[in-house]
Amino acid sequence: MKTSIKNLLKKELRNKSILITGGTGSFGQNLIRYLLKNFSLKRIVIYSRDEKKQFFMSQSKDFNPENYKNLRYFIGDVRDYSRLNYAMEDCDFVIHAAALKHVSIAEYNPMEVVKTNIMGANNIVQAAISNNVKKIVSLSTDKAVNPINLYGATKLASDKLFIAANNIVGKKKCIFSIVRYGNVVGSRGSVMEIFKNLCKNKNNIYPITDSAMTRFWVTLEETVEFVLLSLLRMQGGEIFVPKIDSIYIKDLVPAFNSKAKIKIIGLRPGEKVHEILYSKEDSESTIEFENFYTIKPQIKFTTTKTNYFLTPLGEKGKKVTPGSEYNSFNNPSFLSVNELKRLVKKY
Repeated sequence: MKTSIKNLLKKELRNKSILITGGTGSFGQNLIRYLLKNFSLKRIVIYSRDEKKQFFMSQSKDFNPENYKNLRYFIGDVRDYSRLNYAMEDCDFVIHAAALKHVSIAEYNPMEVVKTNIMGANNIVQAAISNNVKKIVSLSTDKAVNPINLYGATKLASDKLFIAANNIVGKKKCIFSIVRYGNVVGSRGSVMEIFKNLCKNKNNIYPITDSAMTRFWVTLEETVEFVLLSLLRMQGGEIFVPKIDSIYIKDLVPAFNSKAKIKIIGLRPGEKVHEILYSKEDSESTIEFENFYTIKPQIKFTTTKTNYFLTPLGEKGKKVTPGSEYNSFNNPSFLSVNELKRLVKKY
């Protein structure tokens, strides 16, 4: 991150309080580590429902409240409005990272995913407005674009809730925006974690669902910086999409084990061959900047008129070509096997 941008963030975050839902997850931990290292916040509220993760996280030197007096651990579920409302008291910012995310598991447990990803999102909106939180960013996924699985459908509904929230804030100064990206390198439950275990156990057969499968690929460090930048860029109602790399899933196999054989097992329930970050239907509302896209809201807000072609950082954008699409297959930037090998060693 450029020094000038980091200085703006320091000013934005100085002596402020931030709540992170799903704060014990891969993204949450990396975000909190980055915040502790670079900024002087009044409070960092770690909100999650897993007491085991919270306990071990609080015992580690990186997140021990004895070492960092501004850390607060809250056991709570996003399904529980009253607990959320209490946890958000006096918070300036909220990063909403909590979700049920496993595609196949979601297909078998639909109402549980609806309760967390949709009803939980609505609880975030209501609690944030109630507490007059300044800025709220919700993390989304490429699976929310033209969804064919329940996880993607619930995240699409969540995105719509956060966009529409800008229209119900009234005289309060809350603004809601979304950050959407693809698969995160090394996150818990990812294909890299599965392949890492196969490599560790010296297994020479690696399962791939489809030989043509591609995915957007982004590191945790990149997502953390992009999400924090969105706090400076956001004006309310936008979906921010970073320009990131793609990979062929089959290329991960030689990156882990050059002698391994690939076994094609077929698509799992709700799985796509390729993913999309903005669709042809989105293109009429999509603005291209140097390193990212912004999808402006299609609904009109009654209280504000915003020029989404110019960010508060002075970045100027232009309309994308009508009918264009940003998907993991037509992405001009693909990682090579050698580049993947370097990532594998790092994670």
